[in-house]
Amino acid sequence: MSADLHHAAHDHAGHGHDDHDAHLHEESHGSYKSYAIGFGLSVILTAIPFWLVMTRTLTNQATALIIMAFAAVQMVVHMIFFLHMNRRAEGGWSMMALIFTIVIVGIALSGSLWVMYHMNANMMPTQDMSQMG
Repeated sequence: MSADLHHAAHDHAGHGHDDHDAHLHEESHGSYKSYAIGFGLSVILTAIPFWLVMTRTLTNQATALIIMAFAAVQMVVHMIFFLHMNRRAEGGWSMMALIFTIVIVGIALSGSLWVMYHMNANMMPTQDMSQMG
């Protein structure tokens, strides 16, 4: 079978492999519109916590909680709009890797906070060096 006949026999409904590969390649990468939406959301999700810190409108604890919430939302925005992560990407393996990473980071953070809390609660207080002597 010649190369032309072989290529024509494998075309799908008049579309060549190159068209199909280009379409898949385009789907896996974002469009200008998706990047612009992601950038706009990132700017908003950065500007609001910055404004809260600079104006000191809330208590320190409330501001810290709001900043952490906005940071979590911004991570999701970055994963969706810039890293193109979804359930379909790479047959679901990228989502499994994300879930594994979240579990490991959660264990590391909670374990570190638990150890630091108990070390702070159970260690003897240090003496002020100026009172010695």
